This record gives sequence, structure tokens and C-alpha cells, in this order.
Amino acid sequence: MIQEMVVLITGAAGRIGSSIANGVISQGGSVIFVDVNEASLEKITACLNEESFFTIVADASIPAEADRCIAAGMEKFGRIDAAIHSAYPRSAGWGTRFENIQQKHLNEDLSGHLGGAILFSQRVLEFFKKQGHGNLIHVSSIMGVVTPKFENYAGTKMTSPIEYTAIKAALIAMTKYLAKYYKGNNIRVNCISPGGILDQQPMSFLEKYRSCCNDKGMLDAEDLVGTALYLLSDQSRYVTGQNIIVDDGWSL
Repeated sequence: MIQEMVVLITGAAGRIGSSIANGVISQGGSVIFVDVNEASLEKITACLNEESFFTIVADASIPAEADRCIAAGMEKFGRIDAAIHSAYPRSAGWGTRFENIQQKHLNEDLSGHLGGAILFSQRVLEFFKKQGHGNLIHVSSIMGVVTPKFENYAGTKMTSPIEYTAIKAALIAMTKYLAKYYKGNNIRVNCISPGGILDQQPMSFLEKYRSCCNDKGMLDAEDLVGTALYLLSDQSRYVTGQNIIVDDGWSL
């Protein structure tokens, strides 16, 4: 389905990015791993076949850095068929409750996360346009689709930040905008909205979250790989401008 495909993945050292990257490679594709964390990149690629990947330490939300990643990928593989933007930049104030948000941190998160996604899209889609084909996938969240279930957080120090909802909802809208904007250029743009990813959350939260789901509750990053591979493959060649929710029924 994606054999010999070349995929550039930002945030590739993170849970979601690395899981999808491994999925691509397992199906015979090649991956350009992009992340700001060099040590993590080295760790997650240590056991991979060197012919199947290339790593770049870069912040792809910066246009010049995105261009550098594209140029390096082209030099290595000769083409880039698709890109997945799964970078997850956060300020020092990320996760603050609504009443305690500071302007500095809010501006940093909106600019880095949403602004970075827009600027990365600009660079990679213009490259795809010149190349004659391309496929861009953004990673949003169920929090961009429905209102948080605040009762799930009761009794914990956790919250679902308002800026997270705003950013992730905007990514879904941006996906639709860009799919239409690049009409006629053999380019597809889609989005995946995962449910919560397991990451040492308190048991009380996990139990409440699970009660809102159908079977599993919190997901593992690997649970998103099949959807990503589908959107990358020709099996979805007429799917564009769509947001696919993977959340075990939490948003129902």
C-alpha cells in the first residue's frame, strides 16, 4: 500500500510521530524523521535499517528550517510523497487553568503550535505543488471536535487547556481550507483526531475516561497507525479535507 513511499514526519521522536514512522517503515516505506530532540531521535532510530530513514534535528515550524528538511529529504531520497505534522510544541505555561493563563504563554502556544502548523503547511504544500503530487496529514485531537468532559479531571491536578481546544479545532478547519485551496494540484490534506494517549495519568482519571468509551479507554499511540497508513495509501486517494476521529467512542 505504501511500499517505497517517502514520508516526512515532524515531531517524529514523540509517541505518535515515532509510532507512525515505525508503521511506515514496517510497510516498506522510508521516513524523514524531524524533531528538535536529537537524543530522542537517535534512540528511536537506533535499531532501524539505515536505508529506510533519515534524521534531521530541526524546528519545522520555522519556514527556513522546514525548507532545510525538505531539501535534505530530497537529497537523500529524490522525492517526498507525504508529510505528517505531529509536532507538539508547548510553552512553560502549558496546562494552566483558564483563570491563570498568562498572555506571554498563551501567545507562545498559539504562535508555536497553530502558527507553526500553518507555516509548515505553507512550505510543504508549495513544495508538493512544484513536485506535482503530495499528501499532508495533520494531527488534531478530539478536544478540537467536542467540549472537554471536565468531570473526568475531578480530583486531579490535570485540566484540558482552552488553548489546546482552540488550536486543535483550528487545525481541523485549516485542513479543510488547505484541501480546497490546493484543488487541482494532485494534493490531499487530511487530519487525524485521536482520543487521549496513555501517559502515566492518575488512575482516577483513567477510570472516569474509560467509562466514557466503548472498550479500551485511553489509547496507545500505536492505535493510530492504521488510520495514518490508510490516509497515506492509495486506498484513500479520493479522501481529502477530512478529519478522522480515533477515540474508542469517547466523543459520542
